[in-house]
Amino acid sequence: MTTNNVHPAPPFDTELAAVLSIVNEQLPPTLTPDMIVPLRTGMATSLDELLEGRPITHREETFAGPDGDLLISIFHRTDHANAGLGIVHLHPGGMIIGDRFTGMETMLAWVEELDAVAVSVEYRLAPEHPDPAPIEDCYASLVWAADNADRLGIDSTKLIVAGGSAGGGLAAGTALLARDRQGPALAAQMLIYPMLDDRNETVSSHQIDGTGVWDRGSNDTGWDALLGDRRKTDDVSIYAAPARATDLSNLPPAFIDVGTSEVFRDEDVAYASAIWAAGGHCELHVWPGGFHGYDSMAPFAALSVATQDARLSWLRRTLGL
Repeated sequence: MTTNNVHPAPPFDTELAAVLSIVNEQLPPTLTPDMIVPLRTGMATSLDELLEGRPITHREETFAGPDGDLLISIFHRTDHANAGLGIVHLHPGGMIIGDRFTGMETMLAWVEELDAVAVSVEYRLAPEHPDPAPIEDCYASLVWAADNADRLGIDSTKLIVAGGSAGGGLAAGTALLARDRQGPALAAQMLIYPMLDDRNETVSSHQIDGTGVWDRGSNDTGWDALLGDRRKTDDVSIYAAPARATDLSNLPPAFIDVGTSEVFRDEDVAYASAIWAAGGHCELHVWPGGFHGYDSMAPFAALSVATQDARLSWLRRTLGL
């Protein structure tokens, strides 16, 4: 078994390290099961703060999900007129925390910059709703967005799934489901430091232990909540843990980024490699010294700005925007 003593953790970016020391005062590296409920309350995102100063309109709708109604938030520019990019956003939170507004800062920047329409779903969270509840809710939101594309002002040929962390894993799983169920055609998948592998056995998963944001112990907390006793067995679905997929052919173009100093580094690099091995399109960025979620926690840091620029550039090139 690999240990921290064998593989010391890579250093954090100097600018980000200063931010991390402040972040860890409120958000410790390791999230334990007893912290789930308090964090859900303490980390709630303010919609008013999200939209402040932005020429963006928000409204809510509900639709029939796999097990009851699902709540959707829809964001578009106040002057949105022509059908264009549609983003199905799946929020971060380790499968256990967060809501449909979590991680929306990046999506709203694309709404504003690219005149996109973003749809964000309030998918069910573990452990109250273990797998397959979250991924089925996310896939249902994609189907709903595709079915309502004209009404929403979305060009159905420019519909993508996007998400960070757990949302990135759910986006990858949703793309696999869309392929295997012959569901909506996706133009792209944006996987931002995605949570892909329940086994937690990579070098990077051992390096980031008791440090950074969302460390090895946090990863155990999230995956245990989602999968319970099935975790690390052959009963884990590729849609819940896309790193387990052996066939990554016939998927939409992918963008994957990850920091060198986070748990998900190695599984994300491996997923990109597997897409290439299957003859697919994937752009991979591994950002030196980045901790998990650095771009949202330190948005004005040089590494964060470069990261956001790379994502936007890829969207423009891949979708002809």
